[in-house]
Amino acid sequence: MAELAGAVGDGQLGDRTPCPDYAVRDLLAHVSGLTVAFCAAAKKEFGPLTDTAPGTVPNPELAADWRTALPRQLADLIAAWHSPAAWEGETRAGGFTLPAVVAGRIALNELVVHGWDLARATGQRYAPDPASLGVSYALLGQPDSPTRAPAFGPAVGVARDAPFVDRVIGLSGRSPDWKP
Repeated sequence: MAELAGAVGDGQLGDRTPCPDYAVRDLLAHVSGLTVAFCAAAKKEFGPLTDTAPGTVPNPELAADWRTALPRQLADLIAAWHSPAAWEGETRAGGFTLPAVVAGRIALNELVVHGWDLARATGQRYAPDPASLGVSYALLGQPDSPTRAPAFGPAVGVARDAPFVDRVIGLSGRSPDWKP
C-alpha cells in the first residue's frame, strides 16, 4: 500500500476509483483513517477511533502531509499487529466488539482490497502476496458474515480459473474488469 500510495501523482488525486463514493484522494484518506483505527484496535486503545461505526461521519479530508504520514501509519499498523497480544481476546473496531483475530484479518483485507482499488484507479501493477489474498478470500467468502456488510456489495461472479486476485476482488463486490 505504501508503494502504491507513493506512486500517486498529484494530478491523480481527483480520479475515480472502483469505490463509487471515493476519488483517489478520498480513498487515500479512508486508508489513512483505517490504519490509525486498526492500530488502536491492535493495541486495545478504545475510544473514538475504535468506537465509530463506518459511514457515520463524513469522508475525511486527505491530510496535507499524507505522503509522509500514510507510510508511517502503515508501519505503525504493521508493528501493532506483530505483537502477539494484538491477536488475543477481544477488541473493538468500527463500533463493534469482536475477536481480535477477526479484527486483524479485517485490517489486512482492507489493505488488500483498497490496494487493488488504488492500483486500478492509478494504473499501477498490483500483485499482493498469496497468503494475504487467502485471508481476504476466506473472510469475504462467508456470505452471511457480519464482516461483509455494509462495506462490501454483493459478490461479482468471476470464473473459477480466474487469477486469485480477481476472485478475491469479485468477492468484495467489485468487478475485476473495472477501469477508470
